[in-house]
Amino acid sequence: MSTPEAPGDAEGDADRDDLSGDLRSVLVTSVLNLEPLDEDLFRGRHYWVPTSQRLFGGQIVGQALVAAAKSVSEDVHVHSLHCYFVRAGDPKVPVLYHVERTRTGASFSVRSVKAVQHGKAIFICQASFQKLQPSPMQHQFSMPTVPPPEELLDHEALIDQYLRDPNLHEKYRVGLNRIAAQEVPIEIKLVNPPTLSQLQTLEPKQMFWVRARGYIGEGDIKMHCCVAAYISDYAFLGTALLPHQSKYKVKFMVSLDHSMWFHAPFRADHWMLYECESPWAGGSRGLVCGRLWRRDGVLAVTCAQEGVIRLKPPVSASKL
Repeated sequence: MSTPEAPGDAEGDADRDDLSGDLRSVLVTSVLNLEPLDEDLFRGRHYWVPTSQRLFGGQIVGQALVAAAKSVSEDVHVHSLHCYFVRAGDPKVPVLYHVERTRTGASFSVRSVKAVQHGKAIFICQASFQKLQPSPMQHQFSMPTVPPPEELLDHEALIDQYLRDPNLHEKYRVGLNRIAAQEVPIEIKLVNPPTLSQLQTLEPKQMFWVRARGYIGEGDIKMHCCVAAYISDYAFLGTALLPHQSKYKVKFMVSLDHSMWFHAPFRADHWMLYECESPWAGGSRGLVCGRLWRRDGVLAVTCAQEGVIRLKPPVSASKL
């Protein structure tokens, strides 16, 4: 990471620079606020549980990164993490996180984290931290040109617009009502949302502006990275489903692994563009790749994930 603090210069996010104008983000006060039990042992609790009644993968990734970050010095910052989801998480009991200090080096440090429920590992993760090391070798892709978030409907308003359309197919109506009922601690604004006629011909690509609900502040970049880890899993794997959702219903969809690389400092309570695409799907698995862009064009985070996607038999054309 290039600096120890997250930047606070994002246009259009002025409401996040004044604590009196907003509530503290629940992601910081609750979801990512782990209870220390012993040295390198922490307990995490749950805030939002998906309709699948399995623990949200982003929550486990974010909490594991919080635990790992508590075992390193202030002058190092996370640059990557690589995770495997081993078993389904039980939303009825807390998660224990055990940190192993695998290596502490002069430039890089590695921490291994195991998340445990009912005496068994449900998740394993390795996170790597680096001291600041400036280099003349720098480049990045260009950020896609998209409308700013201020010009787009928020997720709730967009769903309401779809639901008001009398031509909306019932299977989409049920799914949208289910999404609308969820209390997710992040805000989303979809870029170029599809029309009803486009829902059956979608590419495995999507972009949306995203930020944590509530105020986090500049603070330590480590916390913003933990919040981004939570955010990065939301709607990510679903990108692989977009070209197929008009023909099939999902029988089972769950993340297998998740990787992140952190490139530049950012604020997770400021709008970032999440560019997602699925270059491949097959063998009941889907691969997705993503980039989180600061709105000033800086590439902040790169993500990749593979998951199991099992589908029900195809829907007949007469029912579409």
